[in-house]
Amino acid sequence: MTDYKYKRVLLKLSGEALMGEGGYGIDPKVVDHLAKEIKVIHDDGIEVGVVVGGGNIFRGVAGAAGGMDRAQADYMGMLATVMNALALQDGFERNGMTARVMSAIKMDEVAEPYIRRRAIKHLEKGYIAIFAAGSGNPYFTTDTAAALRACEIDADCLMKATKVDGIYDADPMKNPDAKRFDTITYREVLTRDLKVMDATATALCSDNNMSMIVFNIDQPHVFADALKGLPVGTTVVGEETH
Repeated sequence: MTDYKYKRVLLKLSGEALMGEGGYGIDPKVVDHLAKEIKVIHDDGIEVGVVVGGGNIFRGVAGAAGGMDRAQADYMGMLATVMNALALQDGFERNGMTARVMSAIKMDEVAEPYIRRRAIKHLEKGYIAIFAAGSGNPYFTTDTAAALRACEIDADCLMKATKVDGIYDADPMKNPDAKRFDTITYREVLTRDLKVMDATATALCSDNNMSMIVFNIDQPHVFADALKGLPVGTTVVGEETH
């Protein structure tokens, strides 16, 4: 535990991170792999909260673009995140961890309601708290929900898992000369329009001085290495920290 810079973290996973090579849905092998990686830090005493997206099942913005009512499409996306949260809970518990799914939309048969103080108690007991259904409001992304929950549970750090090893000054998939930042401020992220998260989530983290680590989820042992402060991604900090 002494090797870690942070004790309580909020991990933001995209829904796409769960679908593996299938291109859609949930791959149990991917979930099991994620659970094993998270178990390393969990067993070392790190308190872990998780927010997961729903883009592997349904994306509200895409639904709205296809002609659906935006609010209705967003609610459908929230329900997709609950399915992903239940899959993660199953994966965590099959790997010997206790996990609680807490939903921002009431559905008592499958999840607890999200109550901030109860979530903190779960974390203090060593349970993994999986926050489902986004913030419970349409027009807000799961990135914003992750920033909100991180602030609410007083997390030491927001961890954003992506497919690239940090934040670059240009798209590294398209520009081989793109340069990666080791550290960057939220103000620079907004000024440069780097689209790490949506502007609402970025501003929320900045206003509350919430540090964030952006890293490649496919790197082995990346959760532990990131929390130990090893150079595995980009750290985003507020102006006060910089």
